[in-house]
Amino acid sequence: MKLTQLLRHVLPVLAVTAGDPGWTQPAPTPQSDTWVVKDFKFHTGDVLPELRLHYTTLGDPKNPAVLILHGTNGSGAGMLTSAFGGELFGPGQTLDANRYFVILPDAIGTGQSSKPSDGLRTRFPAYNYADMVSAQYRLVTEHLGIRHLRMVLGNSMGGMQTWLWATRYPGMMDIAVPMASMPTPMSGRNWMLRRLLSESIRRDPLWRDGNYTQQPPSLQLASVFFVAAFNGGDQGLQKLAPTSAQGDAWVHKRLNERFAGDANDHLYQWESSQDYDASTALESIQARVLVINSADDERNRPELGVWETVKSQVRDIRVHLIPASADTLGHGTTGQARFWKSEVEAVLKATPVRQTP
Repeated sequence: MKLTQLLRHVLPVLAVTAGDPGWTQPAPTPQSDTWVVKDFKFHTGDVLPELRLHYTTLGDPKNPAVLILHGTNGSGAGMLTSAFGGELFGPGQTLDANRYFVILPDAIGTGQSSKPSDGLRTRFPAYNYADMVSAQYRLVTEHLGIRHLRMVLGNSMGGMQTWLWATRYPGMMDIAVPMASMPTPMSGRNWMLRRLLSESIRRDPLWRDGNYTQQPPSLQLASVFFVAAFNGGDQGLQKLAPTSAQGDAWVHKRLNERFAGDANDHLYQWESSQDYDASTALESIQARVLVINSADDERNRPELGVWETVKSQVRDIRVHLIPASADTLGHGTTGQARFWKSEVEAVLKATPVRQTP
């Protein structure tokens, strides 16, 4: 969805007073821009002469800054939906953009930032989450001139990047809120299904080693399969499709609607997670950490028993597990801010501001 379409959708929501009924100050209008980084060096050693980093902001840069990081295949402006930004950034809301400077970057390979589909195709440098975080850090510090973040909050891929922010730049933020993620290595079902998705594209004869003339049909089929297998929650999907006929209708709709993705972009986006591991430096975290996951998250199952070990390594951490229900959406639950915004508001009130030296 284009930024202009998102703004038409979300600005009326943001303009509604959510707190004090006497509040009259309107919500700031989102601003978008692009910063070009010269000779950006990736973890592989490859150098891109010009890396384009697109971003959206809300509010006054003189206010405390909050960095919001999106999920795979997403974009910064995609966080302005009514279910996410519409619950957070409006007047009187938890991250009121009249009180905070909200930064919404497009990660490398996504949105309007540089990506394979811009022309390089598979000659685009292979990137990983560390490259994405390095680029975000440079955007925030070098381009926007921000030395301290009140909070870094990320969802899914953005949640994993939040763990990397907290370990790589421990003095940069007061609060880290990684959602729908874990700091442990990419592994198990989480990685296997990602690999199967990418293999489905690579083995499509029409992919042609990335030099396709039309989008390989496997891209849409594999993506819909991935969503059904790895998103939505057991109870949520049962509520959505209580009969096979309703399930068929959902599948038919998803397979026949316009699919805007690009095969090479998707390959790079999913495969960028392969070497993710934030668990080796958890003791270095200085920020207060609020973990938010849902009990029915298909990718980050509580049964894996990760949190007891993590709690012993991070000095100031609380894990909030959203109970599964017919209204939750599995891995997609955290995309609905109504489930967790009160937890974020509480940690903001309880955490003092620590200035970066």
